[in-house]
Amino acid sequence: MQTAEIHRRWLDFFAKRGHTVVPSASLISDDPSLLFTVAGMVPFVPYLTGLVPAPFPRATSVQKCIRTLDIEEVGKTPRHGTFFQMCGNFSFGDYFKEQAITFAWELLTTSEADGGLGFRPEDLWVTVYKDDDEAREIWRRVAGLPDERIQGLGMETNYWSTGQPGPAGPCSEIFFDRGPAYGIDGGPATDDDRYVEIWNLVFMQYLRGEGTGKGDFEILGDLPKKNIDTGMGLERVAFLKQGVENFYEIDQVRPVLDRAAELSGKTYGEVHDDDVRLRVIADHVRSALMLMSDGVTPSNEGRGYILRRLLRRTVRAMRLLGVERPTFPELFTVSRDAMKAAYPEVDADFARISQLAYAEEETFLRTLVAGTGILDVAVANTQRAGHKELAGDTAFLLHDTYGFPIDLTLEMAEEAGLSVDRKAFDTLMADQRSRAKADAKAKKTALADLSVYSAFRSLGETVFTGYTELETESSILGLIVDGASVTRATEGQVAEVILGATALYAESGGQDADAGTIVGPGYELEVLDVQKPVKGLISHKVLVRSGEVGVGAPATSLVDGDYRRGARQAHSGTHIIHAALRQVLGSNAHQSGSYNKAGYLRLDFSWNQALSAETKTEIEEISNNAIRNNLEVTTREMPLAEAKSLGAMALFGEKYGDTVRVVDIGGPWSRELCAGTHVSSSAEIGMINLVSESSVGSTNRRVESLVGLEAFKDLAVERTIVSQLSGSLKTPREQLPEKVADLLANLKAAEKRIAAFEARAVLDKVPALVQSATRRGSVLVVAEDAGTLNSADDLRLLATTVRERIGSDAAVVALAARAGDKPVVIVATNPAARDAGVNAGALAKTAAGVLGGGGGGKPDLAQGGGTDVEAIPAALGAVVSAIAG
Repeated sequence: MQTAEIHRRWLDFFAKRGHTVVPSASLISDDPSLLFTVAGMVPFVPYLTGLVPAPFPRATSVQKCIRTLDIEEVGKTPRHGTFFQMCGNFSFGDYFKEQAITFAWELLTTSEADGGLGFRPEDLWVTVYKDDDEAREIWRRVAGLPDERIQGLGMETNYWSTGQPGPAGPCSEIFFDRGPAYGIDGGPATDDDRYVEIWNLVFMQYLRGEGTGKGDFEILGDLPKKNIDTGMGLERVAFLKQGVENFYEIDQVRPVLDRAAELSGKTYGEVHDDDVRLRVIADHVRSALMLMSDGVTPSNEGRGYILRRLLRRTVRAMRLLGVERPTFPELFTVSRDAMKAAYPEVDADFARISQLAYAEEETFLRTLVAGTGILDVAVANTQRAGHKELAGDTAFLLHDTYGFPIDLTLEMAEEAGLSVDRKAFDTLMADQRSRAKADAKAKKTALADLSVYSAFRSLGETVFTGYTELETESSILGLIVDGASVTRATEGQVAEVILGATALYAESGGQDADAGTIVGPGYELEVLDVQKPVKGLISHKVLVRSGEVGVGAPATSLVDGDYRRGARQAHSGTHIIHAALRQVLGSNAHQSGSYNKAGYLRLDFSWNQALSAETKTEIEEISNNAIRNNLEVTTREMPLAEAKSLGAMALFGEKYGDTVRVVDIGGPWSRELCAGTHVSSSAEIGMINLVSESSVGSTNRRVESLVGLEAFKDLAVERTIVSQLSGSLKTPREQLPEKVADLLANLKAAEKRIAAFEARAVLDKVPALVQSATRRGSVLVVAEDAGTLNSADDLRLLATTVRERIGSDAAVVALAARAGDKPVVIVATNPAARDAGVNAGALAKTAAGVLGGGGGGKPDLAQGGGTDVEAIPAALGAVVSAIAG
């Protein structure tokens, strides 16, 4: 019997018995506490609880449902499915136990020829609540079941409530016995898979009180209206009536399973793990089809996230079966055909549904290629190290860089016998949300959105040949312009170029990107930058200097030899300075960051005080002695544990794989983990010239140095300056420090004499200003232009001195001057003036307003300024008027 036929028979049976046929509600629940409709009764809850009066006394429906709490169990048992259909009949104060039991038994046992489902009575068992003698008696009378096939069970399984005060009541469940081949004797009480629950009848007859758990509550009494809520699992009845082993094999689901098996070349029933994957595919495709039919679209949150998870689990299951190409066009078409008899809307809306599904598959296939490879390596490394937990930062990398869902990481790790450090992952996610979205470096933010790199990364890692060569032939794997993948780039455009192999070093480990060009037939590209936007992938930002470049074209990467030589010198120089720092300061002076490029390096290290001149000289001397001694520079690859056991230093902020590159300069004197480019012997560095030492925080210092030819050039400039000074001062070079010190001392003494003279000149104005005082009411006012002064400080000294000389009568001194080609005004008041209500701050603000600026200050002394020197007389007049007013 087809599933759609069972569906039809259910509705026909109850419609003929006075039930209103209610169409299935959407899978998107109206209940704000639910993402989806999770049970057949959900649309009827307001009626069953009495919240809303029922518009009919009895009803029936076949309700679409989605449950995803057990999504990991899908395919592993015959019971767990995400999408299912629940056949229900409901009574709202109309009929009760006897009629509900009678309807159920009649439909189940009436022959198929007479419109029933045709189950043999001897194959059916029932359970009742252990104290529900009424239900037990009805089953005996209506069905003629013997006592041994009516089992009484406790509240845990056979009592229903909402979990809070309200309707409650006992349940009665109907089970089908699949026979001895499927398990032990003993009936449903054994909880054995042999007995399949197909129908649950809930008798809502009591009002329950407060309490917790399934049975820890008080029954307060009978409900005024007793309700019936029953549910028959459509898929469960279908797999029993169709004679198959589980619901994955019914007519609405099996076609998808068969097509997946056909596409993968697998035979269902041969290999358990393959069977589980085929069942996952069959279930999830149907579930996704129905969700999209009801308007759910893939997204990263809520219902959309559940849908996306179903779709991505399907893609992954197909890959595990060996199918890496898109399969949704075939799988969803098959599912549509299997479901359209019961739900014609999936056929009518298939164009929209398929567009959503196919796009999601295409995107995730790219994600899987990149993410699965990385996860497989991480899992293997974790197992090889004897650990049982995958690092949280690995899960975060997969999620953040490759869009790989944490759920899939958890599942794939579990399949490999590993757990995931979820706490660390959650912490990294929280940190990411709290950080600004933009990267601090403009050139990195200028790179395309990371998703565009997935397809290129899926082709494999970019091979870096630059350790041993400066020229490498390869081909153009991809081009990106304005964040989008393109097939061609033309002269004048800036693009990103992905090569299969490159000699150009990408910025990493503190070393700046190489300079160089990329050339090929008919084109030349100037390399502007080289980065690693995705781990294992090198992207070249280029300017198309001439011609046109297309994907697939031959390409030769050419490193600027002079630039690379300088970069190697600087990077090896960084290692040497680090070793010198630790030799002088001790092991606590640990590198915390670095940056080096041709001719220049800087190194940050943990230290909490400035370095003395003597210390800097010592570090520089040790470094240059190491260069002079022509120490051998060697590089080796080895396991990380071995490198650390040899004393190799792992530097701050760097992440290392299981296999690392160790760079030695002079053997163990300088031994660091480093993937940068280096000289082959220390003498190639040429020279180190420390030019700066400064603070970069309370516990870190920074040294900067010029390297190689740049260091020589800087010293040559200093030599020229010294030679010029020696000639100008007619002093031998070795005597220049003393000569300059003498000149500075003389200059300082002269400046002091000049300052004293200028101060006397300012104070010489005091008598005349005191004499200029005029009375405005009860206040003496000095309001004068003091001419040109060196600074506002001189004007302030003049104003306060006049205020002291003017006596104890209420007095205001308002002086203006030109200082640095701009007008300045100072207002000073004595205590008597302030007692009279005069405020220096208010007067300064008034004057400054006239001068075209602003001002203010305290009641006793204030300052103002502006831009209009010609307005000084008017500003002073405004002060006098304010006082007189």
